[in-house]
Amino acid sequence: RATGFIRMMHPIPIHLAVEDELSEAVVRRVLDERRAAYAIGAVFGRGGSGYLKRQTPAFNNAAKACPFLLLTDLDRFACPPALMTDWLDRPKHPRFLLRVAVREVESWLLGDFTGLTAFLGIKRRPAIRAPEALADPKRELLTLATRAPSREIREALVWRDKKSGRLCQGPITMENLAGLSRPIGMSRSPARTVTAWNGRLRRYSGWRRISKGCDDRMIA
Repeated sequence: RATGFIRMMHPIPIHLAVEDELSEAVVRRVLDERRAAYAIGAVFGRGGSGYLKRQTPAFNNAAKACPFLLLTDLDRFACPPALMTDWLDRPKHPRFLLRVAVREVESWLLGDFTGLTAFLGIKRRPAIRAPEALADPKRELLTLATRAPSREIREALVWRDKKSGRLCQGPITMENLAGLSRPIGMSRSPARTVTAWNGRLRRYSGWRRISKGCDDRMIA
Protein backbone atom coordinates (compact mmCIF):
# COMPACT_ATOMS: atom_id res chain seq x y z
CA ARG A 1 0.00 0.00 0.00
CA ALA A 2 1.30 3.46 -0.85
CA THR A 3 2.21 5.57 2.15
CA GLY A 4 4.05 8.76 3.02
CA PHE A 5 4.13 12.04 1.18
CA ILE A 6 3.17 10.43 -2.16
CA ARG A 7 -0.37 9.85 -0.89
CA MET A 8 -0.46 13.21 0.85
CA MET A 9 0.04 15.04 -2.44
CA HIS A 10 -2.96 16.13 -4.47
CA PRO A 11 -5.44 13.21 -4.52
CA ILE A 12 -6.89 12.32 -7.89
CA PRO A 13 -10.68 12.79 -7.89
CA ILE A 14 -12.57 9.88 -9.42
CA HIS A 15 -16.15 8.61 -9.71
CA LEU A 16 -17.00 4.89 -9.56
CA ALA A 17 -19.66 2.75 -11.25
CA VAL A 18 -20.10 -0.84 -10.05
CA GLU A 19 -22.51 -3.78 -10.21
CA ASP A 20 -22.70 -4.46 -6.48
CA GLU A 21 -21.11 -4.02 -3.06
CA LEU A 22 -18.40 -6.60 -3.74
CA SER A 23 -17.31 -4.82 -6.91
CA GLU A 24 -17.15 -1.51 -5.06
CA ALA A 25 -15.05 -3.01 -2.27
CA VAL A 26 -12.64 -4.54 -4.81
CA VAL A 27 -12.29 -1.27 -6.73
CA ARG A 28 -11.63 0.69 -3.54
CA ARG A 29 -9.01 -1.87 -2.55
CA VAL A 30 -7.29 -1.73 -5.94
CA LEU A 31 -7.14 2.06 -5.83
CA ASP A 32 -5.84 1.96 -2.27
CA GLU A 33 -2.97 -0.28 -3.37
CA ARG A 34 -1.73 2.18 -5.99
CA ARG A 35 1.03 4.68 -5.28
CA ALA A 36 -1.20 7.64 -6.11
CA ALA A 37 -3.94 8.80 -3.74
CA TYR A 38 -7.54 8.94 -4.95
CA ALA A 39 -10.48 11.00 -3.71
CA ILE A 40 -13.50 8.85 -4.51
CA GLY A 41 -16.54 10.97 -5.21
CA ALA A 42 -19.90 9.57 -6.30
CA VAL A 43 -20.48 5.82 -6.52
CA PHE A 44 -23.10 4.76 -9.05
CA GLY A 45 -24.73 1.39 -9.61
CA ARG A 46 -25.40 -1.49 -7.28
CA GLY A 47 -28.21 -2.46 -9.62
CA GLY A 48 -26.40 -5.01 -11.77
CA SER A 49 -24.89 -4.82 -15.24
CA GLY A 50 -28.11 -3.66 -16.91
CA TYR A 51 -27.97 -0.28 -15.21
CA LEU A 52 -24.26 0.10 -15.99
CA LYS A 53 -24.82 -0.69 -19.67
CA ARG A 54 -27.61 1.88 -19.98
CA GLN A 55 -25.56 4.56 -18.25
CA THR A 56 -22.19 3.87 -19.91
CA PRO A 57 -22.62 6.65 -22.52
CA ALA A 58 -23.40 9.11 -19.71
CA PHE A 59 -20.41 7.94 -17.67
CA ASN A 60 -18.21 8.29 -20.73
CA ASN A 61 -19.46 11.85 -21.21
CA ALA A 62 -19.01 12.64 -17.51
CA ALA A 63 -15.34 11.65 -17.75
CA LYS A 64 -14.76 14.95 -19.56
CA ALA A 65 -15.14 16.67 -16.20
CA CYS A 66 -13.74 14.00 -13.86
CA PRO A 67 -12.07 10.58 -14.22
CA PHE A 68 -14.58 7.73 -14.11
CA LEU A 69 -13.89 4.07 -13.33
CA LEU A 70 -16.51 1.44 -14.25
CA LEU A 71 -16.06 -2.20 -13.26
CA THR A 72 -18.38 -4.88 -14.61
CA ASP A 73 -18.39 -8.67 -15.06
CA LEU A 74 -17.75 -10.24 -18.45
CA ASP A 75 -20.69 -12.65 -18.02
CA ARG A 76 -22.02 -13.83 -21.40
CA PHE A 77 -19.64 -11.87 -23.62
CA ALA A 78 -16.82 -13.72 -25.39
CA CYS A 79 -14.15 -11.20 -24.39
CA PRO A 80 -13.82 -7.71 -22.84
CA PRO A 81 -13.47 -5.92 -26.24
CA ALA A 82 -16.81 -7.42 -27.31
CA LEU A 83 -18.51 -6.01 -24.22
CA MET A 84 -16.91 -2.59 -24.67
CA THR A 85 -18.03 -2.44 -28.30
CA ASP A 86 -21.58 -3.37 -27.30
CA TRP A 87 -21.77 -0.82 -24.46
CA LEU A 88 -20.09 2.19 -26.05
CA ASP A 89 -21.79 4.01 -28.91
CA ARG A 90 -18.94 6.51 -29.38
CA PRO A 91 -15.15 6.68 -28.83
CA LYS A 92 -14.13 6.15 -25.23
CA HIS A 93 -12.88 9.23 -23.41
CA PRO A 94 -9.29 8.79 -22.14
CA ARG A 95 -10.42 9.44 -18.58
CA PHE A 96 -13.21 6.87 -18.73
CA LEU A 97 -11.72 3.64 -17.37
CA LEU A 98 -13.97 0.73 -18.38
CA ARG A 99 -12.66 -2.43 -16.73
CA VAL A 100 -14.05 -5.93 -17.17
CA ALA A 101 -13.61 -8.79 -14.68
CA VAL A 102 -13.19 -12.18 -16.35
CA ARG A 103 -15.45 -13.92 -15.78
CA GLU A 104 -16.75 -12.26 -12.61
CA VAL A 105 -15.24 -10.26 -9.76
CA GLU A 106 -15.52 -13.43 -7.67
CA SER A 107 -12.92 -14.94 -10.01
CA TRP A 108 -10.42 -12.38 -8.75
CA LEU A 109 -10.99 -13.43 -5.14
CA LEU A 110 -10.63 -17.09 -6.09
CA GLY A 111 -7.34 -16.14 -7.72
CA ASP A 112 -5.92 -15.55 -4.24
CA PHE A 113 -6.80 -19.10 -3.25
CA THR A 114 -4.16 -19.27 -0.53
CA GLY A 115 -5.42 -16.18 1.25
CA LEU A 116 -9.07 -17.16 0.80
CA THR A 117 -8.73 -20.70 2.13
CA ALA A 118 -6.52 -19.52 5.00
CA PHE A 119 -9.27 -17.18 6.15
CA LEU A 120 -11.96 -19.83 5.80
CA GLY A 121 -9.77 -22.33 7.63
CA ILE A 122 -9.85 -24.85 4.78
CA LYS A 123 -6.81 -27.09 4.46
CA ARG A 124 -5.49 -29.49 1.85
CA ARG A 125 -7.70 -28.42 -1.01
CA PRO A 126 -6.25 -28.13 -4.55
CA ALA A 127 -6.11 -24.58 -5.85
CA ILE A 128 -8.35 -23.47 -8.68
CA ARG A 129 -5.91 -23.08 -11.54
CA ALA A 130 -8.10 -21.01 -13.87
CA PRO A 131 -10.77 -19.15 -11.85
CA GLU A 132 -11.50 -16.91 -14.83
CA ALA A 133 -12.65 -19.99 -16.76
CA LEU A 134 -15.29 -21.03 -14.23
CA ALA A 135 -18.88 -20.86 -15.46
CA ASP A 136 -20.17 -19.70 -12.05
CA PRO A 137 -17.38 -18.25 -9.86
CA LYS A 138 -19.82 -16.97 -7.23
CA ARG A 139 -21.21 -20.46 -6.69
CA GLU A 140 -17.67 -21.79 -6.29
CA LEU A 141 -16.98 -19.10 -3.70
CA LEU A 142 -20.13 -19.96 -1.76
CA THR A 143 -19.33 -23.67 -1.97
CA LEU A 144 -15.94 -22.99 -0.39
CA ALA A 145 -17.63 -21.04 2.39
CA THR A 146 -19.79 -24.06 3.25
CA ARG A 147 -16.59 -26.00 4.02
CA ALA A 148 -15.30 -23.55 6.59
CA PRO A 149 -14.76 -25.36 9.93
CA SER A 150 -16.14 -22.37 11.81
CA ARG A 151 -19.93 -22.50 12.04
CA GLU A 152 -20.01 -18.75 12.63
CA ILE A 153 -18.24 -18.07 9.35
CA ARG A 154 -20.40 -20.55 7.42
CA GLU A 155 -23.65 -19.06 8.68
CA ALA A 156 -22.40 -15.53 8.07
CA LEU A 157 -21.40 -16.08 4.46
CA VAL A 158 -23.73 -18.69 2.97
CA TRP A 159 -26.97 -20.62 3.46
CA ARG A 160 -28.78 -23.30 1.43
CA ASP A 161 -32.37 -22.91 0.27
CA LYS A 162 -34.24 -25.99 1.50
CA LYS A 163 -36.65 -26.10 -1.45
CA SER A 164 -34.26 -25.60 -4.34
CA GLY A 165 -31.02 -26.69 -2.71
CA ARG A 166 -29.40 -23.59 -4.13
CA LEU A 167 -26.61 -21.86 -2.22
CA CYS A 168 -27.44 -18.29 -1.26
CA GLN A 169 -25.46 -15.38 0.07
CA GLY A 170 -25.50 -15.13 3.86
CA PRO A 171 -26.27 -12.13 6.08
CA ILE A 172 -22.70 -10.88 5.80
CA THR A 173 -22.59 -9.32 2.35
CA MET A 174 -20.08 -10.60 -0.19
CA GLU A 175 -18.34 -7.21 -0.24
CA ASN A 176 -16.54 -8.23 2.95
CA LEU A 177 -14.81 -11.05 1.07
CA ALA A 178 -12.81 -8.36 -0.70
CA GLY A 179 -10.87 -8.12 2.57
CA LEU A 180 -9.56 -11.66 2.35
CA SER A 181 -6.82 -11.35 -0.25
CA ARG A 182 -3.20 -11.14 0.79
CA PRO A 183 -2.63 -7.45 -0.14
CA ILE A 184 -5.31 -6.60 2.43
CA GLY A 185 -4.18 -8.94 5.15
CA MET A 186 -5.97 -10.08 8.30
CA SER A 187 -5.38 -8.17 11.51
CA ARG A 188 -7.62 -10.36 13.65
CA SER A 189 -9.13 -13.83 13.81
CA PRO A 190 -11.96 -14.79 11.39
CA ALA A 191 -14.45 -15.03 14.27
CA ARG A 192 -13.61 -11.53 15.49
CA THR A 193 -13.81 -10.27 11.91
CA VAL A 194 -17.32 -11.70 11.49
CA THR A 195 -18.35 -10.05 14.77
CA ALA A 196 -17.03 -6.73 13.46
CA TRP A 197 -18.94 -7.21 10.20
CA ASN A 198 -22.17 -7.78 12.11
CA GLY A 199 -21.63 -4.52 13.96
CA ARG A 200 -20.95 -2.75 10.70
CA LEU A 201 -24.19 -4.05 9.19
CA ARG A 202 -26.19 -2.73 12.16
CA ARG A 203 -24.73 0.72 11.56
CA TYR A 204 -25.33 0.60 7.80
CA SER A 205 -27.50 3.52 6.73
CA GLY A 206 -27.96 2.89 3.03
CA TRP A 207 -26.33 3.54 -0.32
CA ARG A 208 -23.81 6.33 -0.54
CA ARG A 209 -23.83 8.93 -3.29
CA ILE A 210 -21.38 11.57 -2.18
CA SER A 211 -19.45 13.89 -4.44
CA LYS A 212 -16.00 14.98 -3.32
CA GLY A 213 -13.92 17.13 -5.59
CA CYS A 214 -15.69 16.13 -8.83
CA ASP A 215 -18.32 17.80 -10.91
CA ASP A 216 -21.06 15.20 -11.52
CA ARG A 217 -23.51 17.56 -13.19
CA MET A 218 -22.78 15.98 -16.57
CA ILE A 219 -24.02 12.57 -15.47
CA ALA A 220 -27.49 11.82 -16.83
